[in-house]
Amino acid sequence: MDMAVSKGKATKVGKNRNSVEKAAKAKKSINSLTAEGLVAALKKFQSKDELQKIRRYFKSGKGEYGEGDQFLGVKMGKVFDLAAKYSEMSIIEIGKLLSSPLHEIRAAGVSIMDKEGRSNKTSDERRKEMYDLYLKRTDAVNNWDLVDLGSPYIVGRYLFDKPRTVLHKLARSKSIWERRIAIVSTAYFLRRGETSETFRVAELLVQDKEDLIHKAVGGWIREAGKKYPEKLEAFLNIHAPDMPRTMLRIACEKLDKKQKDFYLRINEGD
Repeated sequence: MDMAVSKGKATKVGKNRNSVEKAAKAKKSINSLTAEGLVAALKKFQSKDELQKIRRYFKSGKGEYGEGDQFLGVKMGKVFDLAAKYSEMSIIEIGKLLSSPLHEIRAAGVSIMDKEGRSNKTSDERRKEMYDLYLKRTDAVNNWDLVDLGSPYIVGRYLFDKPRTVLHKLARSKSIWERRIAIVSTAYFLRRGETSETFRVAELLVQDKEDLIHKAVGGWIREAGKKYPEKLEAFLNIHAPDMPRTMLRIACEKLDKKQKDFYLRINEGD
């Protein structure tokens, strides 16, 4: 056999072997990213002082919106830093994180999916898995921070080139968190210059009774109005008289004083 041919084949075999070894190492690395490992790492950052702060911040007392939520006492910055190291965690392991009764552990699971949702390298299959898990486990996405962290890039980005009827269904849900997911998910559309869906979902939520929905709707239509002021004005011309006051105030924040005073005045029934 010609020496040059033999050498070429040997080089090709060597490259193939290296590729296989790299793939095996990558698979092993991903398999080592377990929910159990992340939880153990989080517990190293527990603090009694932080625990008290978090309980007050997320209003987990009796009768408050986060009633019954449990916490580790770990700063969210630490949670997000650890989540970044586990970004390739399997969807099964992420599901285990979402099943935890502890807020920071669920936040880590949502943060992993958020980081993957933001990455342009994430496959369509991975996006679908994350979207399905997030909406399947809305019972675990049970505070405003988990909604706001995950909805734009897990739900919004996935739905950007797809029908959005699921958002309309969520907007009619009995769950405050599913209703908030509906409007917050449209943040991704706004970042891409599309405002129509934000106003459609806002219309479904304009008479909602919950303050956390009032703030979200007001904030999102305010942002939509920055791009298309005429659409915000058209929305307010119809809904300002009977919108919740907080929602209207936030929606009007970027309008000129004359416009703002007008909408607030008609809301008071003058």
